[in-house]
Amino acid sequence: MSARTTPPFRADQVGSLIRPQALIDAREAAQQGRMAPEQLLDIQHEAIRDVVRMQEEAGLKVVTDGEFNRFSWQRDFLLKIKNVAPAEARLNVRFHSKAGARDHKPPTLEVRGKISRPGPMFVGDFEYLASVAKATPKVTMPSPTILHFRGGRSSVDQTAYPDMADFFADLAQVYREELTDLYAKGCRYAQIDEVNLAYLCDPVLRAQATGFGEDPDQLPKTYAKLINDSIAGLPADMTMCMHLCRGNFAGAWIAEGGYEPVAELLFNEVNVTGYFLEFDSERAGGFEPLRFLPKGKVAVLGLVTTKSSAMETRDDLMRRIEEAAKFAPLDQLALSAQCGFSSGIGGETMTVEREFEKLRLIVETAREVWGGA
Repeated sequence: MSARTTPPFRADQVGSLIRPQALIDAREAAQQGRMAPEQLLDIQHEAIRDVVRMQEEAGLKVVTDGEFNRFSWQRDFLLKIKNVAPAEARLNVRFHSKAGARDHKPPTLEVRGKISRPGPMFVGDFEYLASVAKATPKVTMPSPTILHFRGGRSSVDQTAYPDMADFFADLAQVYREELTDLYAKGCRYAQIDEVNLAYLCDPVLRAQATGFGEDPDQLPKTYAKLINDSIAGLPADMTMCMHLCRGNFAGAWIAEGGYEPVAELLFNEVNVTGYFLEFDSERAGGFEPLRFLPKGKVAVLGLVTTKSSAMETRDDLMRRIEEAAKFAPLDQLALSAQCGFSSGIGGETMTVEREFEKLRLIVETAREVWGGA
C-alpha cells in the first residue's frame, strides 16, 4: 500500500475551516459600511495565509482557503449567477443534534430570468490561495443541484425556462466556464459540495420533494446528469471530487440514512474521481454501499467528526477503515473529517487548536494505514 501522489490524498479534508474572530468582525463591519472592501480583503488574506500554514503544519498535502472568502458555503457562489436572487424558503428541515431538534427554513434561491455567468466567481480567490500555498490548493464550490432542489419547478422562472432542460443546460454552462477559468489559473483540484443526493436518502426529505412536485426517484438521475454536464470537458490532469453532506451547522445535521438508495448511481454514473462521504455516526449508515465503488475511484471516509470536539483515537479510526475495506479495496480508500469545520459564520463546536489536532490525527492515521511521508 502506498501514499497517493494525486488527489484525493490519503489524508484529505473537505474544505471549510473555523474563521478567526477578527475576520468575522471585519466582514460584519464591511456589511454595515463601517469598513472599506479593501480593508476587509487585507484581513481576509492575512487569515488565509495563517490557515494555509496551519494545514501545512498539520501535514496535509492539500490546502483550502477555509472558505474564508465567503459568508456561506453556497450562497456567495450561487448569488453571483445572473438572475439568481434570494427567495422565501419553500423547504422545511429539522436540524438534529445532541441538544435536541429544531425546525429551520433553509435559505432558498430563485431564478428570475435567463441565467449566465457574468464573469469569474471564485477564480480570483483561488489565485490568492495558490500564491500562498506550498501544498496542493483545492477550490470548493456548491453543487448546481442546490439551485433547484429547495424550490423545484416553482423556483425557476417559467417564462425564461418553459422547458427545464434548458435551465439545466444553462446552469451547467455556468459551471463549465468557471472551471475552465480556474484551470487556466492553475487549479488542478476542485470539489463539488453536494447535499441533495444525500438528502434523497432520507424518507422525510423525499416526501418534501414530492410535496413541491418532484419525483424523488427521478431526481438523483436528473442531478447526476446535471453534475456531469457541469464538469464535462475537464482536462485529464484536473481532479474533480464530490463531498456528500447531510447538513452541517453548530454540531447539527438535517438528513439521516445510509447511502444505499443512491450508491450505485452515485459511484458509477457521476463522473468524479473521489467521494468525500460522511461516516462519523450511526445516522450515516454502514459501509455496505461502498461495494458499488468501481475501480479507479476513491472513497474518502469521513470518520473524524466536525460536529463535536471529542477526539477520536487512531486505533478506532484504523478499526473502522478495516471495516470499510471489507466492501471496497483498501487502496481505493482515504481518510478525512466528515464535513467542513465551519460551513458558515458562527456555530463552531470546537477551538482552532482542536481543529488542528483532528487534522493532525487524520494525517498520522493515514500514514499508519497507507504509508508515506
